[in-house]
Amino acid sequence: MRVIVLGAGLLGVTSAYFLSQRGHDVTVIDRQGAPGAETSFANGGQISVSHAEPWANPSAPLKVLQWLGQEDAPLLFRLRADMRQWLWGLSFLRNCTPGRTRHNIEQIVRLGTYSRDTLQQLRAATGLQYDQRTQGILHFYTNQKEFDGALAPAEQMRALGCERQVISADEAVRLEPALAHIRPQLAGATFTAEDESGDANQFTRELAKLCEAAGVQFRMGHHITALRTVGGSIDHVEVTNAEGRFERVRGDAFVLAMGSFSPLLAQPLGIHLPIYPAKGYSVTMPVKDASKAHQVSLTDDEFKLVFSRYTSERGGDRLRIAGTAELNGYDRHLNQVRCEAIVRRVEQLFPGAGDTSQAQFWTGLRPATPSNVPLIGKTKVGNLFLNTGHGTLGWTHACGSGKALADIVSGRVPEVDFAFQGVQGRATAAALVPSRTAA
Repeated sequence: MRVIVLGAGLLGVTSAYFLSQRGHDVTVIDRQGAPGAETSFANGGQISVSHAEPWANPSAPLKVLQWLGQEDAPLLFRLRADMRQWLWGLSFLRNCTPGRTRHNIEQIVRLGTYSRDTLQQLRAATGLQYDQRTQGILHFYTNQKEFDGALAPAEQMRALGCERQVISADEAVRLEPALAHIRPQLAGATFTAEDESGDANQFTRELAKLCEAAGVQFRMGHHITALRTVGGSIDHVEVTNAEGRFERVRGDAFVLAMGSFSPLLAQPLGIHLPIYPAKGYSVTMPVKDASKAHQVSLTDDEFKLVFSRYTSERGGDRLRIAGTAELNGYDRHLNQVRCEAIVRRVEQLFPGAGDTSQAQFWTGLRPATPSNVPLIGKTKVGNLFLNTGHGTLGWTHACGSGKALADIVSGRVPEVDFAFQGVQGRATAAALVPSRTAA
């Protein structure tokens, strides 16, 4: 089949790669000049199966209320006259029950484990390099209540095959000596040895090169304006090219992988996707003192920050710190208060490790579902498929989502047991979105 992939971020490019591997004729369309130029550009860099507890959990409602109006809050609802935001928020609250949280963790862990395995197989087969580190991910806690709250989710993850081990503060410092500075404040930690980190943008662009070598066409600088139907199926996608001319791109199947912009394209078709943009921040800075900088990828759950380190001849030795979330529509401006809060936390934890005078700030719109479970599979429009809504875990879930989506488009049953849209997985076919969004 001729498959048109809409979006050239992590999810679009991994979809294109595995669709090509299945023998399809693939074209990727994106408005940017290069792959991975939006939400995949400067994210936190973690392949974190262990980061499976969704934002919507029993402790979230009280925290959100406490954080309202705090410009530097880890999770900030900036209330707007926006019905989509309010409906998303109500669904978020419905997902905060213990039962829904356990169910959502199960889905996130299953997909994450499958995706991490798929990435490792892909790397072994192709030799892709993207400043990767395979030293695990360490979650550390400087708040006893936060640490105690992490124990039950970690136990559930272990039962699902994600070996997130609870360790002492002393063991955390042994694994990552850079934490010695805050040893008196550490309440405890967890460590997942199988988790990884790496530059998602570099991965996306290198994988796009492999796609092109395999015959995948990339139409960059093309703005997607509409999906047009004939007889109940998508006939073509309407785009404007780099010169401003309208074009029609026809295909047999279409994959919607446009992140936070997916609902805007799906809405005219009567498909209501429960996705809302959650603006995340990151800071990248050169390493100033290598002896003070972390080697292991870290997660600071209390402040909702992740820490990665990239070392290569291409980019030098640099730190990437990313996180927090601001629900404020499609606004992407840099809030200096939130930027400074990240730098302040880095200096509290690892004083002198990074050169803050050369800090580069960035924001990206994460496509968040209320459950944190992404939307992968079929829609009620027969030849339109979804690979979107991955929130903070797009990098973690990209390879597994792309491979599973390629299976679904090809009429195969995906290898992973996951709540796919409109299609049965290995053992479950439960849908996590209202029935009007699925086939």
